[in-house]
Amino acid sequence: MKKNIAIIAGGDSSEFVVSVKSAEGLYSFIDRTKYNTYIVLMKKGEWIVKLPDGEESEIDKNDFSFVEGYTVKHFHFAYITIHGTPGEDGKLQGYFDLIGIPYSTCGTLTSALTFNKYVCNHYLKGFGVTVAPSIRLLTGRQIDARKIVNELGLPIFVKPNVGGSSFGVTKVKTEEELVPAIGKAFKEGNEVMIEKFMQGTEITCGCYKTKKKSVVFPITEVVSQNEFFDYDAKYNNQVKEITPARLPDVLTKKIQKLTSEIYDIIGAKGIIRIDYIISAGDIVNLLEINTTPGMTSTSFIPQQVAAAGLNISDVMSDIIENELLSTQS
Repeated sequence: MKKNIAIIAGGDSSEFVVSVKSAEGLYSFIDRTKYNTYIVLMKKGEWIVKLPDGEESEIDKNDFSFVEGYTVKHFHFAYITIHGTPGEDGKLQGYFDLIGIPYSTCGTLTSALTFNKYVCNHYLKGFGVTVAPSIRLLTGRQIDARKIVNELGLPIFVKPNVGGSSFGVTKVKTEEELVPAIGKAFKEGNEVMIEKFMQGTEITCGCYKTKKKSVVFPITEVVSQNEFFDYDAKYNNQVKEITPARLPDVLTKKIQKLTSEIYDIIGAKGIIRIDYIISAGDIVNLLEINTTPGMTSTSFIPQQVAAAGLNISDVMSDIIENELLSTQS
């Protein structure tokens, strides 16, 4: 019997539209000769499954079931592609753990850890991973712009501490720009991260592991036409993405090894993607970890899968079957 797969998109952050695009990509990637696939949209507590006939059915939150025709159906697996809360921060993972449905992403603790950029970076710093000096601001705390600039220098990056897709991110070049940039970032969440600027080459590397294999993808080099890799660069074709990256073999292997090690340190699951800056002297600096990376046809992971000579449908099946078998064993 074919298993029912929920591709879960939407969420409660500014990344809603990006998430829906990823769901559409996944719908095309997952082998429908093996699985019955449905897109589930979540927003502000409203959970709706899109049916093949164009109709919609409300999800029963008690057991994540839905009605199609006159039949109650249950999902056997959830592929989470929400970028932001509640799918990237561990909340949805906790729900699925409680009701016993396997899912594609990292677990609750790992998702919560990686979603908080400041906490995650400082945690990994303890394992010898190089990160940029940074400051975390919480809502309601007094802001001393002069002190921040003296500590981190200029330019600096101001970003939401628990967001993605470059929403609310500003490259600050003067002290006068800092407070408005912080206000912009706070509109995306209640924590802000201010990070020292790192000059260098931006790259990103994907990885996934199952009980049978460990796969680290070719690295992508990111060359933005804009001042940094902002929303327009990511989604409006204002960037050049080179896969595999133009790096020496020794450095490529070093980054792939580091990516695999970080995967294990944080206890990751499914596909993750780690962003880095390579600074002078070939120093590899961690930027952030993405546990629900973009999955449109032009996103980094599909590019890297193709560059590795792999079939994206096979990769999706690897992840699904690994989790289904884990729940049966």
